[in-house]
Amino acid sequence: MEPIKVDFTGGGDNTKGSGKSAYLAPEKAGLKLIISIIGTIIGAVVAYYFMLPPLNFKSTDTYMYFGLVAAMFIGLLFITSGAFIRPEYTAYVKKRSIVSIAVIALLVAVVGVGMLTSTVVFRAKTYSDIIEVNEDTSFAKDIEEADFSSVPVLDNLAAGVLANRTLGDLASINAISQFEVSNQMTQINYKNEPVKVTTLAYGDVFKWLKNTKEGLPGYIVVNMVTQKAELEILPEGEYIRYSIHEHFGKYLMRHVRFAYPTYIFDTPHFEIDEEGNPYWLCPVLDKTIGLFGGTDVKGLVIVDAVTGDMTEYTADEVKSSAELQWIDGIYSKDLLVEQFNYYGQYQNGFINSILGQDGVKMATEGENFLAQNDDVYMYTGVTSAGNDQAIIGFVLINMRTKDASFYAVSGAKENSAQSSARGEVQDYAYDATFPILLNISGEPTYFMSLKDKDNLVKRYAMVNVENYQVVVTGTTIAECTDAYVRKLKQNNINIDVDIDKIEDATNNNEGESTTPEAELITVKGAITDIRTAVMNGESVYFLELDGKGVYYSIKASDEEMVVIMSKGDSVTITHEESTAKIIDIVTIK
Repeated sequence: MEPIKVDFTGGGDNTKGSGKSAYLAPEKAGLKLIISIIGTIIGAVVAYYFMLPPLNFKSTDTYMYFGLVAAMFIGLLFITSGAFIRPEYTAYVKKRSIVSIAVIALLVAVVGVGMLTSTVVFRAKTYSDIIEVNEDTSFAKDIEEADFSSVPVLDNLAAGVLANRTLGDLASINAISQFEVSNQMTQINYKNEPVKVTTLAYGDVFKWLKNTKEGLPGYIVVNMVTQKAELEILPEGEYIRYSIHEHFGKYLMRHVRFAYPTYIFDTPHFEIDEEGNPYWLCPVLDKTIGLFGGTDVKGLVIVDAVTGDMTEYTADEVKSSAELQWIDGIYSKDLLVEQFNYYGQYQNGFINSILGQDGVKMATEGENFLAQNDDVYMYTGVTSAGNDQAIIGFVLINMRTKDASFYAVSGAKENSAQSSARGEVQDYAYDATFPILLNISGEPTYFMSLKDKDNLVKRYAMVNVENYQVVVTGTTIAECTDAYVRKLKQNNINIDVDIDKIEDATNNNEGESTTPEAELITVKGAITDIRTAVMNGESVYFLELDGKGVYYSIKASDEEMVVIMSKGDSVTITHEESTAKIIDIVTIK
């Protein structure tokens, strides 16, 4: 056992000055102190390499990092001194850790003061002004009538299914089974069409070890309108060498952090320019209210995914430069929703947002994206403070410029429209994508795709915003629109829509994942039973053929001839494949 040495003379390492309390120092205390310092420096470097905090006093990550380093020194000193098994050395550890403890206390104090000065309680009006929203708008005048040649019909899950189908094309470069589809997708306008783009990712760590020397061979483009997915292999000798799927020096955020150590970055996303060159876009954030509040985008660092070259631009340059028009987004959807909610809730102060709530509004749950004027807009519904089942309007926000417009439209929330659409195809258990709000001849209309359990688009649905009982589905967009027009007419709403024009515009848009006419099942037989029911205000007929116990359903509004059919009539019915006891009719003759 190490002997205990105490110097009562007032000198040496065991006492610090005459008249002060003595404390025990471990053997070779100076060496152990140096070891703790060196260990802390090494730990700090390793922690920085993996944590990648911005060295910026406006980032809470910075304070966490330096707090961790200070705590690391205290922990190492505690270990090297042996204080965890020799409690008598605890006083020595405390004495040597005074600076570290003071640093931690200072960091906590600064964070506390920063949080207080940034709180919305005292800065509500400033928060509400972080985004400008134009409310002098008109839905019928400002929103162009729906052009179905550019309306997205896929969501991320459906796009992911189509993207995975392209992996077989890796056989052309002998890379089959080496890569998978990245789980991060970005919606952009590419050659005037809305598409989702995503990189490949390594299948697992072993496949990363095998392929990382060269990199990822390409990326995938999924057309949101035509539902066609293509694997784009980069030219020979080129690879995506910098990405979020790499490690060590080629890991995107490490590559960018070492070049810009003080910048606060938002989550990077992948885009391609009009020539198909791949880039990573890393938005640079700033805290504009107090120390930590009012997050906004002040710039952008563009990283060439092949070479790793980086170029920095201000947010204003991205918004105004013609050369950067290919960039479709520097604001994330989460940041835009956050800023709009600040605008909607705090226009009349913090107290009003809780008591009275005059004029308070907020975004609904969920969002979608629309392509307009070669830009991508985020769409979300807007509801009142009570967050009831109705919207009071919706907001469109440009994801490149942050230009925002609010449109006053009363009606059902998006989730109510989704429920109505699912109810129309409940026999198939189809799910509905998050709605897009379209202008159909002046009528605000929710448009959705209906997907099967494999996330393949099978049908389309339209729901009237002001009356979500007006809901129709169809196997094609033209068929769905035609049914919608007729349903509105039954509700004394007459609109003028050119169905032939819609059919022409969408002629090639449903081929990949929508069930085509050729795949419909045809059955013939005599009607042995007819039953009727009123559902959602409509007469629905259920027909049994040849006593087989399966009923085929159709609304009278979809086929008027069904009301004069009788038992014994011979009919020919087409329907989608189903094992249900009640099956929706597509056509009946």
